[in-house]
Amino acid sequence: MHELTKMTPPHRPDLHVATEGEFKGWQTWIRDSFENHIGPFWHRFEEDGRVRCAFRVEKKHLNGSQNVHGGCFMAFADYCLFAIGRHALNGRGVTVNFGCEFLDAGHEGELIECTGEITRAGGSLIFLRGEMMAGERRLFTFSGTIKRVKRKALPPTGA
Repeated sequence: MHELTKMTPPHRPDLHVATEGEFKGWQTWIRDSFENHIGPFWHRFEEDGRVRCAFRVEKKHLNGSQNVHGGCFMAFADYCLFAIGRHALNGRGVTVNFGCEFLDAGHEGELIECTGEITRAGGSLIFLRGEMMAGERRLFTFSGTIKRVKRKALPPTGA
């Protein structure tokens, strides 16, 4: 396990913690309109410090074959990159590389869970990998790279 996953997360006003239901105590970000639309996606810190992400498959996540849409798996994996890399990132970032393997189908009603790890964190890039499971079935594996980005200064007023 990467040491950075053990740190206490910085205060985030855009972080929502569920207070009831299946995901009580889990966290999600509320700043991303796309993720809010297709989710909700959730994450939490396990006792060993690892990050676990999850979502419950709904009808809206399915393709025409009644399996989880590949784009949904990919969007969830991107969410997972940032949840897993959250402490190493410690600010804003963008996905600059993403690779994945579709291994099995997900189905309505299933709980899809994801775990992963930071494989390397450098000055501006964070390399990660993860896997999604439905129970004991491995559904999807992925790897990605997040680039840290700095906030651009706003232009002077009246410019």
